[in-house]
Amino acid sequence: MRYLLCLLFCLMAGVAQAAPTGKAYMSIIIDDLGQSTERDSRTLALPGPVTMAIMPDTPHATDFARQAHKAGKTVILHMPMDPATGPYAWHPGIAIDELARRLDAALAKVPYAAGINNHMGSRMTAQREPMAWLMGELQQRHLFFVDSRTSAATVAAAEAQRIGLAHVSRDVFLDDVRTTEAITGQLQQGIALARKQGSAVLIGHPYPQTLDVLERALPQLKAQGVELIRLSQMIAVRSNQAMPGHGKNGRYTNR
Repeated sequence: MRYLLCLLFCLMAGVAQAAPTGKAYMSIIIDDLGQSTERDSRTLALPGPVTMAIMPDTPHATDFARQAHKAGKTVILHMPMDPATGPYAWHPGIAIDELARRLDAALAKVPYAAGINNHMGSRMTAQREPMAWLMGELQQRHLFFVDSRTSAATVAAAEAQRIGLAHVSRDVFLDDVRTTEAITGQLQQGIALARKQGSAVLIGHPYPQTLDVLERALPQLKAQGVELIRLSQMIAVRSNQAMPGHGKNGRYTNR
C-alpha cells in the first residue's frame, strides 16, 4: 500500500510539473499554397485559425486567396526571395524600383493579404538596405511581416522591430523531414516551446504527411494547454519582441 501511495504521489507530481504554468499560444502558417487545388482545399479545411501563405506565381493563387478569405482564414503573401526564382522573386542587386514593382505585382495576385512572409530568401533577408525599405513599405500599406528565418543571418525582423512594424518570427519548421514521426516531433517541440515561453510560431507546408499530422493534432491542442490563435493575435501577444531563440532581452541579435 505504501508503495502504491508513493507511486501515485510521484505520478501526480509529474503531471503537475508538466502542466503549463501560464497561457501558451501557438500560430501555424502553411506555406507554398496556390499550386494544387486538392492540397489547398485540404489545408483550408484544417480546424482553427491556420494562416494561408500563398505564392504569387502559382496557377490558383488569386482564386484560393479569395476562397480562404471567404472562409475566414488569414491570408498572407508568400513572397519569393533569393534563391527562389520567377517573375516576382527578389534578388540582391536588384534596384529598389524593381523590387517595388515585383512586390506590387505579387500583392495583386494574392488579394486580401494581411501581411507577407519570405519564401526561401536566405540571401535576400540578410541584405539590410532592401529589408529596411520593405519594412517601411509594409508599414505604409498597413501590412505585417513574418520572418520565416530561413537563415540565421536574417536582418528582416530586426529592421521591422527598428521601425515598429507589426511582425513575428518563426520558431519551428514542421516538416524539414517529411515523415509522420518527424513532423509529430516538431509539433511537440512547438507545444513545449509555447508552454516554456508563452508562444510559438510554426511553419509547415501542404505535404500529405504534414496535413495528416495536423488534422489529428489540432483538435487536441487545447487539451494540451495550448491555444491556436491568429497571426494578428500573436503579434499582439509578442508585442514586437524577439523571443529568446532570436535575440536577447527582446531585441534581435542581428541589428
